Amino acid sequence: MSLFRSRTIATVLLVNVFISSSHAEKADQDKPIILEAEKVSVNDVQQVYELDGEVLLIKGSILITGEKANIKVDPEGFEYIDMQGNPKASASFRQRREGPANEFMQGLGKAVTYNAKTELLTLTGDANLKRLLNMQMLDQLRGWKIDYDDVKQRYQVSPPTNAKAEDLPQARAILSPRRKATLEK
Repeated sequence: MSLFRSRTIATVLLVNVFISSSHAEKADQDKPIILEAEKVSVNDVQQVYELDGEVLLIKGSILITGEKANIKVDPEGFEYIDMQGNPKASASFRQRREGPANEFMQGLGKAVTYNAKTELLTLTGDANLKRLLNMQMLDQLRGWKIDYDDVKQRYQVSPPTNAKAEDLPQARAILSPRRKATLEK
């Protein structure tokens, strides 16, 4: 196995971390979506929304911003959101978490995708994800692609498919220590 491959695998495994027992704010599921953009196209029959120019999406505690968005709502009412940034500004995601009063997940990337049904957030392209409590950083991840699975409570940072050994490190994580009580169930 090459040094690059073994270091990349080690990096990905290192940041596959289980985090505290709080989850995404469950009340967000029942909130209406508020959409703002310079241009909005709505197809109510297919439940597809296309937004262009300074896009803002709010649903409960979820706040997603970017330059261009495509939103699809499935028959059960779950949203699939694909938000793109622009060359000058990244797309962003922020959501309050259940549990401690002021705990948030906050991320940036060239693209932000969020699947409300599976609660999977993916940040792609110069991605950065933070877990904040009272506006103080608890965890921070950086890399080309970050997946955050709120159901499984797991982060994963992946390098680009065309990464070279000289590009290492591909991922970086700063993780706060977990209290024994939060690790026991």
